[in-house]
Amino acid sequence: MNITIISVGKVKEDYLKAGIDEYLKRLSKYCKINIIELEDERVPEKLSKRELEIIQQSEANRIKSFLKPGWYIIALDFRGKQFTSEELASKIENSGISGHSNMAFIIGGTTGLSSEIRNSANLILSFSKLTFPHQLIRLVLLEQLFRSFKIIKGETYHR
Repeated sequence: MNITIISVGKVKEDYLKAGIDEYLKRLSKYCKINIIELEDERVPEKLSKRELEIIQQSEANRIKSFLKPGWYIIALDFRGKQFTSEELASKIENSGISGHSNMAFIIGGTTGLSSEIRNSANLILSFSKLTFPHQLIRLVLLEQLFRSFKIIKGETYHR
């Protein structure tokens, strides 16, 4: 399986980089994974609705330029569906079985994802109703992908 993570914003903190690198190494046994880091837009202190739309559209245009036809697209958004780790593993496994060997996970920037990106996704996934920094969510996503592949393969992992 080929997994692409398209993430708006750079990871700056060393502790997050170390965790991300560790899970990328662990995941290499199960899938080919590629991370595309897109530049995020500057967000003014007082953001108008129109400025929000412009920022989200600009980021959406950059995200769309990397998406390929036939990919199974999962947008990460707090309004999405929440799964247990077993349910997420099943979703990943079933998408592969049904011919989607390429998956893209999309992580928005500071202002979140545009409705256009959310509406074009095959699945909108939420890890929590809480708000997390997009850099931290990248690490959480990689950990959950690793956990999913361990579940799919029937291998032991922390419970």
